[in-house]
Amino acid sequence: MGTKTRTYGITIGEMETGRRNQITDVPGVKVGHQTLTDGDTHTGVTVILPHEGNLFKQKLLAASHVINGFGKTTGLIQVEEMGTLETPVALTNTFAVGRVYDALVDYSLERNPEIGRTTGTVNPVVGECNDMHLNDIRNRSVAKEDVWHALQRAENDFEEGSVGAGTGMVCYSMKGGIGSASRKIDLAYGSYTLGVLTLTNFGTLSDLRIDGRSVGKELSEAHQTQEKDRGSVMVICATDLPVTERQLKRILKRTAAGLSRTGSIIGNGSGEVVIGFTTAGTIPHDKPDHPLSLEMLHEEDIDAAFRAVRESCEEAVLESLLHAEPGKGRNGHYRPTLPELLEKFNFSLQ
Repeated sequence: MGTKTRTYGITIGEMETGRRNQITDVPGVKVGHQTLTDGDTHTGVTVILPHEGNLFKQKLLAASHVINGFGKTTGLIQVEEMGTLETPVALTNTFAVGRVYDALVDYSLERNPEIGRTTGTVNPVVGECNDMHLNDIRNRSVAKEDVWHALQRAENDFEEGSVGAGTGMVCYSMKGGIGSASRKIDLAYGSYTLGVLTLTNFGTLSDLRIDGRSVGKELSEAHQTQEKDRGSVMVICATDLPVTERQLKRILKRTAAGLSRTGSIIGNGSGEVVIGFTTAGTIPHDKPDHPLSLEMLHEEDIDAAFRAVRESCEEAVLESLLHAEPGKGRNGHYRPTLPELLEKFNFSLQ
């Protein structure tokens, strides 16, 4: 836990961070992990709980944006159509999506006996990245119980780096994983927070840029390594800004600017998927006998959110790299960390 970028003398952007500089600076949001490391197994589950109530009964406005669709998520069709989120968001490896989906169904059924009886079904949202380089993905090690453990461990303060879904991920040819950052947004009528969590598994070392500097090119020449970008990244965005699902989608599109600032070219084989929600109000599952009222920003105020999500996404990617631990995995495959390479080549980021 903690902000590693500041430790290395890096200040991304110009906006003020939240207290933790994590997605959980948005009130009510919690994150939990279940990490699996045993032999060739290096994988796990990460869950994002948007609020502490019953999400099925009190849904949140939500949106998604697919930058490059090489991915195997669930639930996004309904999110796009209905504009709401009704389960926690779970992240895992590609072959574990089905089991994690089942676990979120169980989670919802246990809390809502009316599902599949007097009301409809439920729409679990699950995202993934392929961790096959460090994890024996064919073993399909993630079980339903691992999702429950992650849900039970969800807290405001959470670990980043090689944990949960990020355990076996590779980013910019180094060890990647979970990263997070947040920004405060002060408007004339109130103060708000926007936070981002990334699951990073993309990029090649030579492309990495840190606060505009071609750090990756310099490290790549010293490290003498180059690989093809075959990975992906999941970006989860939370905010308490009063926005509609349309405005939220506009905000999510700006994560591409944050990814690009770190050096991503959004390659052919790299899936970039963004999921976001606002906690500013809830949508009841049961129809009331009156119209619903929702607040929304004026479009002239949305630039602050665009900047916040760009800065948070960029910093979250860097946090995933700086928090990561050296990754030795399947068949002895090894990935160094960014701090390891910085120390090895006596390289300063300042």
